Amino acid sequence: MSMRRIVVIGNGIAGLTACDSLRSAGFDGELTVVGSERHHPYSRPALSKALLHNIEESSVDGNNGDALQAHALPKPTHEATELLGVSATGLDVDARLVHLDGGGELAYDGLVIASGSRAKRLAPGKGAVWQGPGGPHQDGFPREFTLRTIEDAILLKERVASRPSVIVVGGGPLGMEVASGCLQVGCDVTLVSDAKPLSRQLGDHLADLFTAAAIGRGLRVVRGGKARLADHGAGAKVVLADGTELEADLVVTAVGDEPNIDWLSGSKLLTDGSLRVDSRGRVRPDIVAAGDVAFFPTRRGVQRVPLWTSAIDQAKVAAVGLLNGDAAPEFNFQPYFWTEGFGLSLKAVGFTPVLGAPDHCEPGGDSGSVLLRWDSPDGSGTAAAVNYRIPIPKLRRLADAGPAALRPAAPARV
Repeated sequence: MSMRRIVVIGNGIAGLTACDSLRSAGFDGELTVVGSERHHPYSRPALSKALLHNIEESSVDGNNGDALQAHALPKPTHEATELLGVSATGLDVDARLVHLDGGGELAYDGLVIASGSRAKRLAPGKGAVWQGPGGPHQDGFPREFTLRTIEDAILLKERVASRPSVIVVGGGPLGMEVASGCLQVGCDVTLVSDAKPLSRQLGDHLADLFTAAAIGRGLRVVRGGKARLADHGAGAKVVLADGTELEADLVVTAVGDEPNIDWLSGSKLLTDGSLRVDSRGRVRPDIVAAGDVAFFPTRRGVQRVPLWTSAIDQAKVAAVGLLNGDAAPEFNFQPYFWTEGFGLSLKAVGFTPVLGAPDHCEPGGDSGSVLLRWDSPDGSGTAAAVNYRIPIPKLRRLADAGPAALRPAAPARV
């Protein structure tokens, strides 16, 4: 079947990359991208990594405002028709129709699902609505903040400007980055985690480095099992599994994300409640998916990997898979992850969490910088750089081939 109309659902980095990749692969037909946010794509990781540093003191307006500029991506060149501030509400795969809120619909020959994910909440569906930039905002539990959108980041920045006491629930990368930003502003910060912070994502060795740095900078870390929220006058209360109650002026929850698949509930595309793709990003011949919404095959099984670079890599493969089918290259996934906070910067290539101490450890020229590698049975590995200046391609070589890949080649004999 000739594809002359392709619809992309999602205008984040996966949707943007899919559009660019379709054009690069030669698609010159009608391209339409649907985005629930009313902004052009922006760097979502920058919202937490530069949370309290680069977001200007201004509201987001129809022109994105100064607040978005530090996180803006280059202007799209794919020349797609952009429907921003519009959400997909349903999908008829037999008629090849996407249903939109407001009653509209889009016909397609090919479909890219890149609808992303949303923040989980401790108390979904409860509580009041915050009034923030652009109108009502944060419709979860009273005084429960999450960080997912540019509006979330601006509102949170405004709230911490007065240096309130803060509880961050969640010891993953997002929770730790938010805690670090709030500490830097001068807030009294408590992090609540049901496991050692970052241990599930990175393993104990790297998690210990970050936890020690965080505590050294004044972070209070509380381990108390599953937490819940309770209203508490002008502030909020976090109640731990053992009944311990923690109070603060502000609670930020970072307890994971949920794929945006509700609009696919009647499509018969979901397997056990998840959207799964093959090694070329295909759900079926005329539909592909990429980014936070999709489960895809990796060397460690079928996984959903909500990482920025993973979304980019998946979208590139899925776009070509949609156009070329079995002739398209298969996805060869190598995770790349980075985080920063508490004076530490981490880059990691390869699958994490890693177990035990590293098999290779190389101190850098700067105090506290170190280059690490964990071996895998298949000969590859995971490489990490902590405060260590190294280009990503070189870090990838360390992960793939070991320390020998970093040594200069021996001069040829003549």
